[in-house]
Amino acid sequence: MQKPKNLRSLDVKAFAKAQMRLEGETPVVEFERLAEDCVGDVTGQVIWSVEGAVQPDASGKDAIWLHLEAKANVPLTCQRCLHPVPVELLIEQDFRFVADEATAVAEDDESEEDLLVLEDHFDVLALIEDELLMALPLVPMHPTCLSEQAPTSKEEEAILAEAKPNPFAVLASLKTRKH
Repeated sequence: MQKPKNLRSLDVKAFAKAQMRLEGETPVVEFERLAEDCVGDVTGQVIWSVEGAVQPDASGKDAIWLHLEAKANVPLTCQRCLHPVPVELLIEQDFRFVADEATAVAEDDESEEDLLVLEDHFDVLALIEDELLMALPLVPMHPTCLSEQAPTSKEEEAILAEAKPNPFAVLASLKTRKH
């Protein structure tokens, strides 16, 4: 098999049987959904590699496998200070291909690897993007913003003080009403 040129339409079965490996760098901006979650200039690269193989599955039958590795450094918004925070995303995942969706659903609970339906034209870049999106932290923050000693502005302190009424002040007001 010749080296595939179109990663958006890969013949995974032939790729795996030839035990091929592809690697490359793709600008983060080419992953549109990932770039939407980023803030500021999105100038980084996604460094990725995919390797195909035919190996036995848990039942001993030959199965099509794809091993994916990817890493990227993306600028997200810190949920505490609202400034950009660089977040490193690392992916290392094995995928086993099955004949149809029903098989994937039936075998999903028992398998440690992710299951995908074998298609004639598989979009490897979409898979990379999906995995990177799932690796995004739910609440991105700077390490200093995670600690309790994280710096706060005078405005933030004033807002926090106003937002939390003193519970004893409420009791004191009840006490003065009775007298």
